[in-house]
Formats: sequence, C-alpha cells, structure tokens
Amino acid sequence: MQSLLKSRAPACLHPKRAASHFLLSGIAKCGYCGNALIGHDGKSGQFSYYVCGTLLKKGAGACKAKYINSRKFEGLVIDKMKEHILTEENLRELVHLVNEKMDAASQEYRSQLNIVTEEIVKVNRRLDRLYDAVETSSLSLDDLAPRIKKLLADRDKLQAKKLELEWHVKERKLELADITTVEQYVQDLHSLLNESPLAERKSFIRSFVKEVMVTGNKVLLNYTILLPPKGLITEEAPVLSTVHYGGEGGTRTPTPCGTRS
Repeated sequence: MQSLLKSRAPACLHPKRAASHFLLSGIAKCGYCGNALIGHDGKSGQFSYYVCGTLLKKGAGACKAKYINSRKFEGLVIDKMKEHILTEENLRELVHLVNEKMDAASQEYRSQLNIVTEEIVKVNRRLDRLYDAVETSSLSLDDLAPRIKKLLADRDKLQAKKLELEWHVKERKLELADITTVEQYVQDLHSLLNESPLAERKSFIRSFVKEVMVTGNKVLLNYTILLPPKGLITEEAPVLSTVHYGGEGGTRTPTPCGTRS
C-alpha cells in the first residue's frame, strides 16, 4: 500500500506551491472564473484565507468569489478524505480494486510471456533444421550463415523480452497488497494527514484529490479515483466559512455557510 501511495504522489511540486504553507495550493480553484485560489495571510497575521487569484490581482468586483477561512476549508477537505478514503472498510475495498487491477496486468504479462516463449521454441526449431542441413551437407555453411545469424539475433531479442516479462510477472505478484496489512495503515494515515510535515501532507492529498472547486459557499471535490464503496468521483459539500472582503482597509463580515445538497 505504501508503494501504491508513493506511485500516485506527484514526483515534484512547483517551487511556489512547495514553498506555500497553504495545504491546498495548486488544487483549489474558483468555480466562477476558473482561476486558482491563492493562500493569503491577513495583515494581523492572525487569520488566513484562500482568495480567487482574479479577485486578489484586480480587486473588488473582478470576481464574485469570497474569501474562505483557510483553516476550516483545509479541515473540510481532510475530513472528507478520512470519511471516504481512510476508513478500514474503504481501504479494504480499495485494496481489492487495486489487487484486481494489478492481477489483470499480471495476467496480460503472463499471456505475452507465453507467446514469447512459443516464439523462442519456433526459432530454436528453425536453427536445429539449419544445423542439421549443414551436418548432412545438403547445403553449405556459407549459404546458411546469414539465415543462422538472423535467427540468433531474433532469439536474443526474444530472450531479452522474456526476461523483462518474467520480471513484471514477479513484480506484480510481490506488490499485491495484503488486506490485513492495510488495516494497520489506517491510524498511520490519519496521523499523516494531521501531524506529518506540510510537504508530505500536500503530496498525500494530491494522491487522491485532483481538484477542489469552490463556487460561492459550495465546494466540489474531484477525486483522482473512484472511491469505494459507492464509486464516488466527485462530492459536493458546504464551505464552512466564507467572508466578504471590501479591499484594502475594507471590512470582513462572516456569511452563513450553505447547506449540503
């Protein structure tokens, strides 16, 4: 399971996103204009928000988006991940789906391996017939040398392909996740989301959340995979806290959060 999560995590983050102390930078977007939601610290340093990039750059009126309380917004996404990913039931089903996919890949490799093995047998038979022809003097070695050379080259390629396929079959067998082992990861993964360094938490979230789109007081989570047991790929939930913002020196007034539809 650890290798699965590692393989799903991005190889690297954009330097600006990696340096940002906002957990959802890079995946949070404005549902009105499609621009990124940018982490923004208040002047006092006591509060922080996610702000539509259009609104932040062009000022009030440029976009209908509101400032979103960063702590509650990030907490909402983490809670949804715990609800739909980091439970024993969901992880069991997820492992089952992953195993099925990996086993299907293994079967394909085994099928290709059988074909390559049969081709090697055919090439060896052809070589044997040519060697027999040389021994019985029905044909000279000079006549058969080009054909023998080509068949030897073909066999070398097939044997190399066979080794590669055998490695893939073995690798798939070793990587099949064990459900009992996965159960031990549940608490560790909860701790990872709550206590790990920011870079690790960002990477983990991006393993399962492709995009978080905010429109008004609603947030739409777009997952990277179908999540068991209901096959969710998107989910709508209320943003817990938004604020109106009147620009520099303006006022901030909390607005009611929406209801889940």
